[in-house]
Amino acid sequence: MSHFFAMLSRMKYINRWGLMRNTRPENLSEHSLETAVIAHGLAVLSNRRFGGDFDPERAALLALFHDAGEILTGDLPTPVKYYNPEIKSAYQAVETVAADKLLSLLPADLREDYVSLLKPQPADEALWRLVKAADKLSALIKCAEEEKTGNRDFSKAMKSLSQAVAELHLPAADCFMEEFFPSYSLTLDEQD
Repeated sequence: MSHFFAMLSRMKYINRWGLMRNTRPENLSEHSLETAVIAHGLAVLSNRRFGGDFDPERAALLALFHDAGEILTGDLPTPVKYYNPEIKSAYQAVETVAADKLLSLLPADLREDYVSLLKPQPADEALWRLVKAADKLSALIKCAEEEKTGNRDFSKAMKSLSQAVAELHLPAADCFMEEFFPSYSLTLDEQD
């Protein structure tokens, strides 16, 4: 018996933004799907408009699994995760242990197929940059949605994430911010 897929299904129980007051909770499953959709879009934008040579489907797949280890670790808030180099290093070690644990839940003959999804590989380095951008864009979208409801608790995170996206220096992410991000602040009728 393998528990791998049942464990992955628990992503829906891991809530994000634990230090913030949320008008609507966001779970890891929702975030991973949104990150995958955006990563796919960033790869397509890169290819069509900026001369990239990315595999959009692979970008989406990496994004679907990018936070899978948090099923075991929980969502450690960013201010804690990056508080100092020692905590950052320790958390990276915890993430590696979590990935190893998830892989161990698979039958041995399937592990090789999932290792590159749960543990970043050098061959996917460029794609992981897109996934990182998509992850930040997804968080930025959450901030915009919270601000739209009048929740000012996300204002500082919104500024910090906007700056973090700009500092990635990814043309596709900049394009997303300019062309697609503003729609997240509109109502459904305004998006028509």
